[in-house]
Amino acid sequence: MSVQVPAGALPETGSVTMFSTTWCSYCKRLKNMMDHEGIAYSVIDIEDKPEFADFVGEVNGGNHVVPTLVFPDGSTATNPSIIQVKEKLGV
Repeated sequence: MSVQVPAGALPETGSVTMFSTTWCSYCKRLKNMMDHEGIAYSVIDIEDKPEFADFVGEVNGGNHVVPTLVFPDGSTATNPSIIQVKEKLGV
């Protein structure tokens, strides 16, 4: 099943979009690692923008699991390691 990435959530080449919350320690850790590796990202807080929570639920079997990342090709990853992010971006 393919899920349509919401408007405004598809990142530019070489970057990712992270669906997150302010209290998520896994999100904070991944942001720190991406900062360290120089990986560009934008963040969408699903509590501030609940319309995006539906998308996160769709790609995670009904669960609103964060961090959920969207890559430029429209694929997603839930709570990926920094190695998985770098491999997917080819860096």
